[in-house]
Amino acid sequence: MKHGKLLIVDDEKVALRNLEHVMKKEGYEVVATQSGGNALAHLDKQAFDVVLTDLRMEKVDGMQILAKCRASHPDTEVILITGYATLDSAVEAMKHGAFYYIAKPFRLDEVRKVVAEALEKIRLRRENRALREEVERFQGKVKILTQSAQMQRLLELARQIAPTDCNVLVTGESGTGKELFARYLHHHSRREAGPFVAINCGAFNEELLANELFGHVKGAFTGAQADKPGLIAAADGGTLFLDEITEMSPAMQVKLLRAIQEREVLPLGATKPLKVDVRFIAATNRNIIDMAKSGDFRQDLFFRLNVVNLTLPPLSERREDIPLLALHFLGKCAARMGKDVGEISPEALELLKAYDFPGNVRELENIVERGVALATGKTIEAAHLPDDLRELAIRTFRKKDGRLPSLEEQERDYIQWVLKEAGGNQTLAAQILGIDRVSLWRKLKRYQME
Repeated sequence: MKHGKLLIVDDEKVALRNLEHVMKKEGYEVVATQSGGNALAHLDKQAFDVVLTDLRMEKVDGMQILAKCRASHPDTEVILITGYATLDSAVEAMKHGAFYYIAKPFRLDEVRKVVAEALEKIRLRRENRALREEVERFQGKVKILTQSAQMQRLLELARQIAPTDCNVLVTGESGTGKELFARYLHHHSRREAGPFVAINCGAFNEELLANELFGHVKGAFTGAQADKPGLIAAADGGTLFLDEITEMSPAMQVKLLRAIQEREVLPLGATKPLKVDVRFIAATNRNIIDMAKSGDFRQDLFFRLNVVNLTLPPLSERREDIPLLALHFLGKCAARMGKDVGEISPEALELLKAYDFPGNVRELENIVERGVALATGKTIEAAHLPDDLRELAIRTFRKKDGRLPSLEEQERDYIQWVLKEAGGNQTLAAQILGIDRVSLWRKLKRYQME
């Protein structure tokens, strides 16, 4: 928005020329007029990003220009300037939708700052709208919403392997969307018309999991009054998604391995196996490679499942997706609750983008759901977000390139973050870090951060 379009209105010629000169120097496209009537004529012909207008003018005043903008150009932000500032007039201006109220004599730095903030609000609003339109285009479809280059590469790989019918292992932290990826693979495969069956292996003990996966025949045990097909048989012609596969007991791993190898299942109490045509997609948030090496997970089963591995990145590594996903969840939650909440304020969006999300996409959905529940108007404001997001930035310790970061790397990252939060002020950063200015200088030199 550096090249935003501004309309400046002031019946004082000197003030008008000063503002026009300063704003043009900032790189903005500027139209300036001393007449409120001329300003209305300009607004009839074109839209402006920001209108800077004097409040008190003859014939047509700043409030009339504000009303015109609200009626004809709702995206335009209006900044009112007056030499007769009162609390009542400021409240009235803000109540009618003014972005800001500046009293004369003003400082040019203040005007620059307010105009830049208004343009940033417009940019975020437009981005918000574009993202919402993107979300709406894919309502009801198995679509993974992302702008991340890393995720785009994973999706391209998923589309390539989807038609091949090979087994897939999806790994990643909890809440990164492993089941959604499995559904995406199923949707792009030749099995799309077949069933997609999902089970969480960690939700059952060994006996119940065997019954869920393989089923039983009538009379197999006390209370078995009818045949029950297992989930593997239920997924015939489609896809079976085995979530938290590493929670499966060794005995169950043996049974599953046979089902994958022989493409058949033997229900409890049956004497004849059932042939099945199933694609297996497994997922885990644990390091299954290390588990296979240590013997905590069967290597032969690991190799059967790990024909292709898709490792999903945490949300903190794809921050560009946070606004897109937040708006997607906003639409879902608002519809479910029957509330007319359709926007996220720029301030709230910035807080979300700065947060590390240790719970990943699932945590983002929960936060947005909370915001919709607390919202009293059409917008989720910063006050509707959890206190953690508003009071501090949660930093998490994540692996770098598959390894745990060293203490020095963590210290360097933390110093860098504190400096950013302190606006580059090294004295303030040293106070926050609890060290003296010279010690901070030495660390900056040591980490080549000068």
